[in-house]
Amino acid sequence: MSDITLDKDEHGNVLTDFDFEQKDANLIMSYIIFSIIAIFLGGLAGLLQMMQRSGWITLPNWLTYYQLLTAHGVLLALVFTTFFIIGYLFSGVTRTLDGKLTPGARTLGWIGFYLMAIGSLVGTAIILMNDGTVLYTFYAPMQASPWFYVSLALLIVGSWFSSAGILAAYIHWRKKNKNQASPLFAYMSVATIILWIHASLAVAVSVVFFLIPWAFGWVPRVDVSLTRILFWYFGHALVYFWLLPAYIYWYVNIPQVIGGKIFSNSLPRLTFILLILFSVPVGIHHQLTEPGIQSFWKFLQVVLTMMVVVPSLITAFSVVATFELTGRSKGGKGLFGWVTKLPWKDARFFATILAMIIFVPAGAGGIINGSYQLNQMVHNTWFITGHFHLTLATSVVLTFFAISYWLIPVLTKRVFTKGLNRLAIVQTICWVVGVLLMGGIMHFAGIKGAPRRTAHSTYGDHELALSWLSYSQIIAIGGVLLFIAIVLVLYIWIKLIFFAPKSEKTIEYPIGVINERAEDPPPILERWSVWIGVSIALSVIAYAVPIYQVVVNNDPGSLPFRTW
Repeated sequence: MSDITLDKDEHGNVLTDFDFEQKDANLIMSYIIFSIIAIFLGGLAGLLQMMQRSGWITLPNWLTYYQLLTAHGVLLALVFTTFFIIGYLFSGVTRTLDGKLTPGARTLGWIGFYLMAIGSLVGTAIILMNDGTVLYTFYAPMQASPWFYVSLALLIVGSWFSSAGILAAYIHWRKKNKNQASPLFAYMSVATIILWIHASLAVAVSVVFFLIPWAFGWVPRVDVSLTRILFWYFGHALVYFWLLPAYIYWYVNIPQVIGGKIFSNSLPRLTFILLILFSVPVGIHHQLTEPGIQSFWKFLQVVLTMMVVVPSLITAFSVVATFELTGRSKGGKGLFGWVTKLPWKDARFFATILAMIIFVPAGAGGIINGSYQLNQMVHNTWFITGHFHLTLATSVVLTFFAISYWLIPVLTKRVFTKGLNRLAIVQTICWVVGVLLMGGIMHFAGIKGAPRRTAHSTYGDHELALSWLSYSQIIAIGGVLLFIAIVLVLYIWIKLIFFAPKSEKTIEYPIGVINERAEDPPPILERWSVWIGVSIALSVIAYAVPIYQVVVNNDPGSLPFRTW
């Protein structure tokens, strides 16, 4: 494992030993522990529903496939990610700004935590009672218990309080450090929060003003098209809310972990600005087969979707450049000799590099999904689910695992021992093999037409449908390996929280140093009002007419019904 500690921060200031204040550590650990519980329960739900679909088990009457699929999606895609991300961002903002949170920021963080926790617990209970089996997309006209939608509202509103805490810490620092470029981690955290608040406003409107009154029976009908547009306004940007914290780790933390320096101080900032601009006005590419939206607006959002490739390529260039410069500084020769000088035996790096590698085919699949023509072939097939698991379940979640291997020790002052490091490498391999068997094979089954969101069907023993069964067996094996990996990482986390030996010295929170040859970032990149304004303008261009057309078409809306 790398034990290199650099003595200067990204501004060239000498680093001193850093310890979180106990109040701040308690807040951050609360978010992390809640996320750990969510990933275990969500993973268990995923294992059971996959074994049911493959025919390995028969679920009892009180537990259905779609009930488990809803729990799997909500707990992993919404609860686990949101709690972990906010905890991670709080930690980095605390570390890179004033070294501690202001009382106001800490209070906002706790208010957000409790609102999110209550919402998550209520929502999970409703799902387990089979009163909210609407999948994590909660499409109308399927109707859940009104308390399911209330729980979603609490989760979203709670995240806004948490976000306000992060922004409060940033604003407090800016007032004391006028005309200075903010630390890279803090800058990226603010960008992530801006993206989240912008996108989640739409789903909050859908939940609070349409779905909750409809579910309580205060209004008899709901406009399905409008609520779906509002969901996907949020739904695709949600992908980048997951991805941006992974990018933060790739850009800011990993260089310090491997004993190198950050390649550029400007490219990471430009990347996040571009993602703010182009990750929101693209949600209609999830609705290319739906009626009620004119083809021009679908095509426009497909074009905007392809623009997201640019910041992804910038990231690939910047991160690989950091790796190469680090490897060559350690004596790497030849075209690829630098690769052998990277710390492959350090799980904090090993898990991350595999996450990056798998992000390449995951991104290629995303281009297929967002293409106006190719989408017609794979829409609502297992291809989409496979893509989802290569991006969220691999590129993002593996990076989150890598973060946890040093973040939890920093907070608990316990040692990530060599034994735990070896186990983490085994866990990473198990996870990657599992996700390739599951997510990779889902792509092939999807090309053959295997549907998503479906428990099981042979379509009257049709030859093509029967060919899906063999794919299901391999996919289920992958699901078992993924759950084994969850059990392993859960063991590592429990050790790091309660049982690993206490450290006698301060454990490093890895913040990378900017390469001395890198130029200072242009001030325009930190003019948040400009970029927020451009982001809103792009969203108005992309969504104003489609939403207007849906609203004025005088659709009386749909009555509620349950499919379970």
